Amino acid sequence: MKILFTGGGSGGHFYPIIAIAEEINRLVKEHHLLRPDMYYMSNDPYNKGLLYENSIIFKYSTSGKIRRDTTPVNIILNFFDIFKTIWGALGGLWTVFTIYPDVVFGKGGYASFPALFAAKILRIPVIIHESDMSPGKVNLWAGKFAQKIAISYEESAQFFPASKTAYTGNPIRKQIYDVLAVGAHEFLNLDKNIPTIFVVGGSQGSQLINESIMDCLPDLVKTYQIIHQTGKSNLKVIEETRNVILQNNPLKDRYRPFDYLNLLSMRMSAGAADVIISRAGSTIFEIASWGKPSIIIPITVSNGDHQRKNAYSYARSGAANVIEEKNLTSHVLVAEIHRIINEPGLKEKMSASALEFARRDSAHLIAEQILAISLEHEK
Repeated sequence: MKILFTGGGSGGHFYPIIAIAEEINRLVKEHHLLRPDMYYMSNDPYNKGLLYENSIIFKYSTSGKIRRDTTPVNIILNFFDIFKTIWGALGGLWTVFTIYPDVVFGKGGYASFPALFAAKILRIPVIIHESDMSPGKVNLWAGKFAQKIAISYEESAQFFPASKTAYTGNPIRKQIYDVLAVGAHEFLNLDKNIPTIFVVGGSQGSQLINESIMDCLPDLVKTYQIIHQTGKSNLKVIEETRNVILQNNPLKDRYRPFDYLNLLSMRMSAGAADVIISRAGSTIFEIASWGKPSIIIPITVSNGDHQRKNAYSYARSGAANVIEEKNLTSHVLVAEIHRIINEPGLKEKMSASALEFARRDSAHLIAEQILAISLEHEK
């Protein structure tokens, strides 16, 4: 049995694939099946360690992309990427032929096109998963021939054939499901009696969110303690800015910036948090699984406006409030934090809505379908 995963090479595509692979390995062991050969085909391995831990073999592929912003530079890049896409499709066809998997699972993104194109030509069964409320171009195309389509947001069903589309939520690694509240304050050197704000910037960080936190930092430390994941390339600048802003402030130790949080630190930070501030990518689903109120700040310019649509779809559940970039000021951000923490019953209501939105069986549902199709195709 052979399973080929493919995705755009970002964390939003990579980590759900790892979650599904982990569940496949668990189900195979539980049902005493032969362990499948698993492959990941993309333009970047993203995290070689996790691929190795889950016995996934990386296969390189290349693909061009279509840039929506028609500036002169993008027009030129789009032209040359036509040839890159053709070359990637031909290379992908050969790679997939040599593997000849029983099923191809696609997470979307331009880097998934070569594998999905090859699967269509070679008549290999395809399952796709769409993380965003508004599907990307590759998944919209693949949805026409995929056997099964999984979606993270119920509203996304309108874009795909109803007969083969299922609302599964977004797969999350089991290791990150549950927050670690016991011992979290001690581990992070925080005061249990002071509300905690957790700013999730992702591995690359968010410059706009970072700047907004710096702008309101003197006001925030008066009432709160802040855990801030700045992104690896931003930590030095943030620390220098913090040192100037809070130079003589007796409460400066309430602000704790980190370039990156490992799995344990992330779960501890989530456990200590009263409110989480984040972008509107796949982190939304982790926040929901943690059952934490959140303030979501979507990127204004994103493919298909997907971050903004993701943010408002999640906010409609009652679990989050949205602040758009054009409205993001230090005053607005501080006021929204105050409201969530101080309005009677609001924080608890938002937490309950977050847990209701979360789908913890997502990886299991998708893994079952992948194995079922693989076993059928193997006959």
